[in-house]
Amino acid sequence: MTDQEVYRADVALADLAEPLGFESIWGLEHHFTGYAMCPDPMQFLTYMAGRTERVKLGSMVAVLPWHNPLRLAEQIIMLDHLSNGRLILGMGRGTGKIEFDAFGIDMGTARQQFKESAQAIMDALDTGVMEFDGEIVKQPRVELRPRPLRGFRDRVYSATISPESAEIMARLGTGVLIIPQKPWAQVKKECDTFRSIFAEAIGTNPPAPIVAGWTYVDSNADRAEERARLWIGRYWNSVVEHYEFDKPHLKDTPGYEFHVKMYEGLMAPGGKEKYTDEYVALQTWGTPEQVHEKVTSVAGLTGADTFIPVFRYAGMPRDEAEANMRLFATEVMPGLKQHSAAAAVPAT
Repeated sequence: MTDQEVYRADVALADLAEPLGFESIWGLEHHFTGYAMCPDPMQFLTYMAGRTERVKLGSMVAVLPWHNPLRLAEQIIMLDHLSNGRLILGMGRGTGKIEFDAFGIDMGTARQQFKESAQAIMDALDTGVMEFDGEIVKQPRVELRPRPLRGFRDRVYSATISPESAEIMARLGTGVLIIPQKPWAQVKKECDTFRSIFAEAIGTNPPAPIVAGWTYVDSNADRAEERARLWIGRYWNSVVEHYEFDKPHLKDTPGYEFHVKMYEGLMAPGGKEKYTDEYVALQTWGTPEQVHEKVTSVAGLTGADTFIPVFRYAGMPRDEAEANMRLFATEVMPGLKQHSAAAAVPAT
């Protein structure tokens, strides 16, 4: 597919979200490769805000070390005004060496820069003023206009997979956006730890986690597995290629200890095949009944109240992705909404 064909396919699916009954549309941020060609999530979400009326608009994620925090805060506030307060802000620190190198940013400082930028942005979204004096982020006091439309504290999430980053974000008061990369039992433990740190630091429970999942639904179980292994397996290959997880550069980069373990695992005998199988198994695929069971099981483990299905990836043809999305909407989503409503009713 050409780059234009990719955009046409993905925007066509995004246009289906609201009429099919989905509650949000999400854009990500990546640069410089064909892995995921969305270098400006706020621009994409602003475009979708003008094409929709009700759905929320989420960033999965804005990578803070690649942005001037003052400029990003302005973009966030402007989008929130244009969409009448529909933005959900997801933040992350980034892992792609090709992206850090091209922007001239030292990956070894990414965790600190992420922490400072997140604090500066969240304070600005609360007050309409940015003023920060950190090790990296230096911003004299300035008032933002337009002023924030409404508070963000109940709609800010961070994509985190390391215990160190999770502690940083819990103390900042964000929720967690879970991108499946680890065994779900381990994710459960980390969510429990996050809730404890959040409660200690903030004095309340955190927002329920949001969980994403690379999704494939088919009425035939064998065909669903075959297509999922094809497309999700190809997607995992693109993850390894884009992030260079099969190269040792992160071994000498502070703050990326989890990814070093991934490199060591990939380089072990049979490691690439093992990691591919494990990654595919983490995702959400099968018949409508199997997909419903997987999503509700993950919700039970993590306490999540929102699931973000990703329907097109790894060059999947548009018609196959649309069939995938439509089947989920008609055969899976109604049951998930009933499950969510039942879970929200307090026990008596």
